[in-house]
Amino acid sequence: MSLTAKARHRRRAAGAGGVAGNERLTAMTGFVLLVLFAAEGVTILRVHQLLTVHFFLGMLLVGPVALKVAATGYRFVRYYTGAAPYVRKGPPTPLMRLLGPLVMITSLAVLGTGVALAVVGPGNRQWIFLHKASFVLCFGVMTIHVLVYAPRLPRLLLGGQAAARAGIGRAGAVLGGRAARWLLLAASLACGLLLAAATLHLTTRWGLGIGIGG
Repeated sequence: MSLTAKARHRRRAAGAGGVAGNERLTAMTGFVLLVLFAAEGVTILRVHQLLTVHFFLGMLLVGPVALKVAATGYRFVRYYTGAAPYVRKGPPTPLMRLLGPLVMITSLAVLGTGVALAVVGPGNRQWIFLHKASFVLCFGVMTIHVLVYAPRLPRLLLGGQAAARAGIGRAGAVLGGRAARWLLLAASLACGLLLAAATLHLTTRWGLGIGIGG
C-alpha cells in the first residue's frame, strides 16, 4: 500500500472512530435499548390498559435494534476478515461470544412476532404464544447481557471526554466519528418513530381482543 493510500485509510478510520468508535456506538445504542426495553417491560405489567403504548414502544424499538445488530455485526465481520485494529482489540469473552447471537436472535424474535401480531390481529393464538415465548427467552439472555456490560457503560459513554484529556492523537481516533455516531443513533430513533406512528392504527383491532399478556 502506498503512502497516499495509507494516509487515506488512516483518515477514513479516524473519521469513523475506528474500533473505539464502534464500541461507543454499540454502547450508546445499548443504553437507549436498555431504557426502551425497561419501559416496554413496565407496560407488560398492565398490558390491557397500556396496549397502545406497548405497541408504540415495540415499533419504536425496531430502529435502535437494527442499529445495534449492524454495529455488532460490523465488528464481527471486521474481526473475522482479519482487520488489524479489530484483531488487536480481540473478541469478547467466550461467554459473551456465545450469548451475543442469542441476544440478537431473541430480540429480533420478540420484535418480529410483535410486528406479526400487529398485522394479523388478536385472533391468532400461535403468534401470541410465539411472542410470549420469545419474550421469556429474550428476558433471560438479556438479563445476563446487561449484568455483564452495565458496569462498563459509564466508561464507554464518557470515554470520549477521557480521551480528549489524554491527548490530541488518541482523542482524534476516538472522537473523530462522534457526529456520525449521534447521527446514526438519531436516525435509528427517527425510523422507529416513523414506523410506530405509521402502524399505531393497527392497535384499534385489539380493543376487544386478547391482550398480549393475557
